[in-house]
Amino acid sequence: MSSNRIYIFDTTLRDGEQVPGCKLNTEQKVILAKQLELLGVDIIEAGFPISSPGDFEAVVAVCKAVNEPVVCGLSRAVEKDIEVAAQALKYAKRPRIHTGIGTSDSHILHKFKTTREEIIRRAVAAVKYAKSFVEDVEFYAEDAGRTDNEYLARVIEAVVAAGATVLNIPDTTGYCLPEEYGAKIKYLQENVKGIHKATLSTHCHNDLGLATANSIAGAQNGARQIECTINGIGERAGNTSLEEVVMILKQHPYLNLDTRINTRLLNPTSLMVSEKMGMPVQPNKAIVGANAFAHSSGIHQDGVIKERNTYEIIDPEEVGVDQSRIVLTARSGRAALAFRAKEIGVNLTKEELDVTYIRFLEWADRKKEINDDDLSEILKEMQIGAMA
Repeated sequence: MSSNRIYIFDTTLRDGEQVPGCKLNTEQKVILAKQLELLGVDIIEAGFPISSPGDFEAVVAVCKAVNEPVVCGLSRAVEKDIEVAAQALKYAKRPRIHTGIGTSDSHILHKFKTTREEIIRRAVAAVKYAKSFVEDVEFYAEDAGRTDNEYLARVIEAVVAAGATVLNIPDTTGYCLPEEYGAKIKYLQENVKGIHKATLSTHCHNDLGLATANSIAGAQNGARQIECTINGIGERAGNTSLEEVVMILKQHPYLNLDTRINTRLLNPTSLMVSEKMGMPVQPNKAIVGANAFAHSSGIHQDGVIKERNTYEIIDPEEVGVDQSRIVLTARSGRAALAFRAKEIGVNLTKEELDVTYIRFLEWADRKKEINDDDLSEILKEMQIGAMA
């Protein structure tokens, strides 16, 4: 495995689908899985096969529909779960069973009502059983973010010895700070015997808005798989946003971490997921929000018109957006007005611009945004219409 390769594990079809009201049918899952394959994701978590007959069938269908990505099925550390996951993955070209158990004291005491030693026993048994069906077995230590590092290392060392190929270290509740999460990954790298035999993975939730930052911190400290979703959808406040981690790594080449994602498909994929799930993307969402490349402040507009990178660190075309938007509002300046007038075929002289700007502000104070039709009407009122 290349030391700078970051594998993208997309769980839009599993963790992302757990958002209330975002249930996908099998046909929709197949459509999205094919899009994720085009996007270049390395692993698709297609579902939780034992959860329902529909989820089982959807995992089967995804396995048949894609060729390049690993297809992963989730299970608990329960033999029946693992058996059903293996059955659902029967047609996968590259199958992976994702099994695991909670490791924090909170989970051990309140959820399982057992002991630390029993958790390790169950974890090892689950990995060994999954290994009897597939070679590629990922283990998740649920609530690893709140698990003390020494005990977590004991669990991870045991499952590595049992044959786990990927080690998922979830910040299940989104509690960790980036430096804490990064230090946790580093601790495992330095203290788990045989850690070189497996890939460390991040799986961060966004309860405190830190999912992306924690995932990047994990990668900086040795994790080589990032688990994420399109648009950051997922339980509660969501998961790590795929488009964010991918573009952070691309915009910071000195990190020397490569995802191999076709970034020009990020915006089309975001729109597809939003439409299929009926889950609107907030306008100010990083990378794929409607306002991510929109400028309404006069100072910003003037800068972008003169040189795009004064206020944009990403070329919109890199993520599949045609171009930046200069939005006319009461905060806009003369440069933006002249720019938008030229876009609709009118070159304004300095004198025309000065008088038109006064009329424009009167309109802009009454409306939130001045569109092309409004601008044409303003120019008509001012009897200005010299074609470019």
